[in-house]
Amino acid sequence: MPGSFVTLPPDSTPISDVDEEIFLLYTSLNRARTKLTGPDGHRGLGHVDSRKDILTINIGLSEDATETSKDKQPCVAPKQKRPKEKKSIDIEIEIAQDKTALRSRKGDTGSVVWRASVDFCRAVLHQHFFPSRSAVFDYSTLSECNCLELGAGTGLLGIALSPLFRTYTASDIAALLPLIRKNVTLNPHPKYGAVRSQSMNLSVEELDWLTLASLPPGPARTRYCPSPRVGPSSTPNKDDIWDLILAVDCIYHPSLLRPLVDTIETLSTTGRTWVFVVVELRQEDVIREFLNLWLTLGGWVITRTEGLLDENYAIWAGHRIPLAPTM
Repeated sequence: MPGSFVTLPPDSTPISDVDEEIFLLYTSLNRARTKLTGPDGHRGLGHVDSRKDILTINIGLSEDATETSKDKQPCVAPKQKRPKEKKSIDIEIEIAQDKTALRSRKGDTGSVVWRASVDFCRAVLHQHFFPSRSAVFDYSTLSECNCLELGAGTGLLGIALSPLFRTYTASDIAALLPLIRKNVTLNPHPKYGAVRSQSMNLSVEELDWLTLASLPPGPARTRYCPSPRVGPSSTPNKDDIWDLILAVDCIYHPSLLRPLVDTIETLSTTGRTWVFVVVELRQEDVIREFLNLWLTLGGWVITRTEGLLDENYAIWAGHRIPLAPTM
């Protein structure tokens, strides 16, 4: 069992008032958008480019730092800050999209790449390659963790981030699994992280939140839920549990909010599992409803995580703590 792999900023405060959280988020968003694009500026729905069958995602990472040289001789003025030679890393990922499904399959938004996945992927990998004290994850410990991604869509995050984990499972509805597996095949050999080949730790599993929510608690629900596995051909380890659950840009349709929250609750282990929810700030009422549903489950501590993405997004880190015994 890994130690703590999440480091929240010292001044982070758990959410207790959802209306206040929504007000702060959208005030900051509106201020940032007005400054950058003018009062009428907008970003569209959030997909990268839904017209292409194949997208080439370039994850360009560059060290951003300055170096101060201090002269030890007291009579010589200290040297000014000089730019440090920046290191750069370029990661290229080929992603197939299903444009037909986006337009013809009701409720299917996962068949194309969305900005939130690209931006979150870039932020996590930047902290991995260029460690800093403000990093959200302890990457040395992250390599011991089992990660489950909800609503994996095209599979971009699993392809890019699976080398950082012990196991990584990309899950989605059955109709999207062939697309995810196709993209895993297109990108077989990441060259970074603790794992050198996806075949060692990346698996693709069905997980339909509506199906899970319809099952009664007990053996049927347990059998349906995915468990960590070391590779696609290995047997799931039902005694193992999820250390991290990722839900990136999964909050968009009101009818899916309760099933999503129920899925998070079902798959999380008290005192162990961390849940990271990343959302692009679009419909204010939908995001408010999601936070209310999650917070009212009881036993959850949910904290906004700063520093990874800009004001167009919110990231919440949640973990469930044991409830105090009633007298």
